Amino acid sequence: MSAKKKKKQAETEMKVKITWKEVKQQKVLLFWSAVIVIYGIIFYYLPLGGWLMAFQNYKPVKGLLHSEFVGLDKFKRLFSDSTFIRVIRNTLAMGLINLVVTFVMAILFAILLNEIRQRRTKKVIQTVSYLPHFLSWIIVTGILHDALSGTGIVNELLKNSHLTEHSVDFFAHTSYFWPIVAFANVWKETGWNAIIYLSAITSIDPSLYEAASIDGAGRLAKIMHVTLPGIKPTIIILLLMNVGNILNAGFEIQYLLGNGLVKSVSETIDIYVLKWGISQGDYAIGTAAGIFKSVVSILLIVIANQIAKRSGEERLY
Repeated sequence: MSAKKKKKQAETEMKVKITWKEVKQQKVLLFWSAVIVIYGIIFYYLPLGGWLMAFQNYKPVKGLLHSEFVGLDKFKRLFSDSTFIRVIRNTLAMGLINLVVTFVMAILFAILLNEIRQRRTKKVIQTVSYLPHFLSWIIVTGILHDALSGTGIVNELLKNSHLTEHSVDFFAHTSYFWPIVAFANVWKETGWNAIIYLSAITSIDPSLYEAASIDGAGRLAKIMHVTLPGIKPTIIILLLMNVGNILNAGFEIQYLLGNGLVKSVSETIDIYVLKWGISQGDYAIGTAAGIFKSVVSILLIVIANQIAKRSGEERLY
């Protein structure tokens, strides 16, 4: 038998005939799959038609089909605005700080939590660390305002420790705003982000730790040579996914903590879109800013994925 005939025979054997009986057996799965696809089309793809506003002198009265087409004028206006350039800087800075700090802290927390031998203590700490994730940013910013106010616990500790004579107004100095945002993100999300790393750690073969113990490795050596290499693929995949969220530096915390004194460092792209796109009624500018944010996020994911691919590491696709 020739090679071509063998190949055709193998392909024929691999083909699976779908019968109506199988369709009926899987009708629930097929129904919900269709529902999810329809939901995605309606709520994720159809709204992309609104991107046309970025290329028009959009007027709500005229609608998308009858508004004047202006090409890239809105984008030119956007990038000639010094406020928008400053907003990009703020968004990138806070996004990078949040990415690095929350990423590293989640890994460290997962490793330290895994080293706890008492099961009950481990469960209690794990449960308590998850709780802040479910708090609204309104509550979190309220706690921060109280803690960092002139009569708050932080200022009281500083004065009692004789580190300062007068209360520090943390929300009046631009140099404090980004660290406060980073601290809030770490406190709120570290426990939740550590869940995946804890799952990855539990999947590591226990015999590797036993072999390391026989070789005389201590806890730190086991972490460096067994735990971290074991969760390396998970770290890379999550890093690639989070790189695309750099421009999603946040909205609620910056909007709630920001004020006129720290406006130059607190405004993000989302706040800019709210201010100019919605409050001022210039929907075209707001849409253009949103498109810029989406395109940059996609490019960052593609670039990071290609770097991982060339390095021989895990990648998204």
